Amino acid sequence: MPKPRLPAFFCALGLAVASAAHAQDGPNAVPVAVAPELGDTNAGRLLVFAQPKTGEEKPDADVDTSAFDPTGTAVAAREVTDFRPGTVALVGNRTDVFPKPFSELAPGTYRFQAVLDRDHSYAYDGRGQGDLESPVVTATLPGPIPTLTLDHVVAGHGFEEMLAAMPADKQAAYRASLESLKPVDLLSVTMSDFWGRPTYFHGFVALPPGYDADAATTYPTVYSDLGFSATIDSVKAYATRTRHMMETGDLPPMIWVFLDHHIATGTHEFADSKNNGPWGTALVDELIPALEEQYRMDARPAGRFLTGHSSGGWSTLWLQVKHPTVFGGTWPTSPDPSDFHDFTNVDLYDANANFYHGPDGRALPLIRRDGKVVATIEQFAELEQVLGRYGGQFASFEWVFSPRCPDGRPCPIFDRATGDVDPQVARYWIENYDIARMVKRDWPLIGKNLKGKIHLVVGTADTFYLDGPAHRLQRVLRDLGDTAQFRFLPGKTHFDLFAKDDDPLALMKTIAGEMYAVARPGKKWKIAVE
Repeated sequence: MPKPRLPAFFCALGLAVASAAHAQDGPNAVPVAVAPELGDTNAGRLLVFAQPKTGEEKPDADVDTSAFDPTGTAVAAREVTDFRPGTVALVGNRTDVFPKPFSELAPGTYRFQAVLDRDHSYAYDGRGQGDLESPVVTATLPGPIPTLTLDHVVAGHGFEEMLAAMPADKQAAYRASLESLKPVDLLSVTMSDFWGRPTYFHGFVALPPGYDADAATTYPTVYSDLGFSATIDSVKAYATRTRHMMETGDLPPMIWVFLDHHIATGTHEFADSKNNGPWGTALVDELIPALEEQYRMDARPAGRFLTGHSSGGWSTLWLQVKHPTVFGGTWPTSPDPSDFHDFTNVDLYDANANFYHGPDGRALPLIRRDGKVVATIEQFAELEQVLGRYGGQFASFEWVFSPRCPDGRPCPIFDRATGDVDPQVARYWIENYDIARMVKRDWPLIGKNLKGKIHLVVGTADTFYLDGPAHRLQRVLRDLGDTAQFRFLPGKTHFDLFAKDDDPLALMKTIAGEMYAVARPGKKWKIAVE
């Protein structure tokens, strides 16, 4: 398996001009062309996927990769900067590959497909609107591989596609709820100064039924931050669903603010970062005051709440700890590691820490399902490297947590070839973003205002082992005398945490009810809206 190196890994490769007859200059390199009707020139990350044919595939099924079966599909990639009709790019032999070059794939019949990721977002949320795509082509290895021609534009998986996948009755109800949403498009002076260009907060506000801008009533407000791979379309979908749940009486009447934390480098997580900028400070100093001036929000700490899942869970933990007097509580679900003694099974405090192997030399797991390891950190990291130079999960962590290196990019926390952790970068992560350490260090200053405000929920079978660092954070808070609430739901994973019995959103209803009880103690809310 080739081991990409920095910075050479990120160097753009020139296009090879060749005919299909020359495609085999490298064994099993795949020739890719672009149809004339798709433009005079194209650029981006050119990806080719190769998957063994089983005969059980649907005729229109794409060939794609998955972190939950990282070696099930071979992936090859290269950068193209001037990809024109009439030229052929060779992919798969002397370019970035995972888990092995196409020339080393086992003999058999494979399905091939090419994608041109024009905005370099594949590592974040996969192929999306505006990318170019080829039809699926079948070829037998060893042997020549036909030219894959990019001949159509990907339609994407935006809000309308999410809505179309729902039952007809839900579609109508959600469309009606959609009309009540208010967009968030606020220019941030703080972030604009950091980047040197206009930078905005984006999202949607879901107002409760009966909201009257001229009335004296104020409402508790929930700031919600979704997980990794969320986009403005998924933010819109969550806001629509929440408004609908308030209409049906499944949630108490509150104002929900759903924010998009997705940027080109992954997720900024509303943390103050050397690389992404002071998003947390901008949220507290700019966005919240602006929204509270615009809407009838309860502007007391006991009226402001936080919740988020996964990376959004870490984000809302971070905001509560950094600003304990601003928020009245956080309800993070399955948050990213909150104690860096266990950062996805890596102890960053260990002077000899390695992301790929433990002290016993065994491969460190990252993803589990049904009690079995389905992906190691090394597999995940190497696949991420091939898919794109930024936007993937580990790259996103570095953009949030790392100091900035002399080349202007975040310093890597670990060597992608060996897995070795850079101890200086690890120390920076620990000192600035280890929430358990922050709480313990700053407790004399923040304890009074933080006590009892953390309500963390995670499954004991969390897909990414996030119950481990949660247990560590719980012990730290318990030793400090905090009354934080930790719930470890037996057998629950990262993806079914909210479900109970036949209700897929039971936990969301519980969390909303607990928030409302803090803001309006003793007040009952209507169970059903007529």
